[in-house]
Formats: sequence, C-alpha cells, structure tokens
Amino acid sequence: MTATALRKKLCGYIDTMPEKNLVVIKPLLSALAEPLYTIEPATPEETKRAERRIREYHKDPSSFIPRAKVRR
Repeated sequence: MTATALRKKLCGYIDTMPEKNLVVIKPLLSALAEPLYTIEPATPEETKRAERRIREYHKDPSSFIPRAKVRR
C-alpha cells in the first residue's frame, strides 16, 4: 500500500470516528506528526568555535586527526 493510499484510508477512519475518540487520539497524532528531529541554528559561541577550528585546520592540516581514526 502506498503512503498516499494509507493516508486516505487513515483519513477515512478519522472521518467516521465519534468525537470522543478524536479527543483521545489527538495527542498521539500530534506527537507522531512532529518531525523526528529539528536542526537549530548554531549559537554565536558555536559559530566562533567552528570558525576558529577551520582557521587552525587551514594553517596546519597535518595536526588534525581524521574522524574515522578517532572513532576506533
């Protein structure tokens, strides 16, 4: 079943539900409709820290350890 077909089927269920059930499922549907994560803009402090690290890298790339090696 495609996502579109499933959405239509779920909307059909919701359309036929008694009002008391709608009140019950609203919090669940609200929680499920939220994105899994949000990306917030960096704070000024985080931006400065990243810019400083970028400058350090450009001055001496050999001083940095690749992330793949750090994770081992």
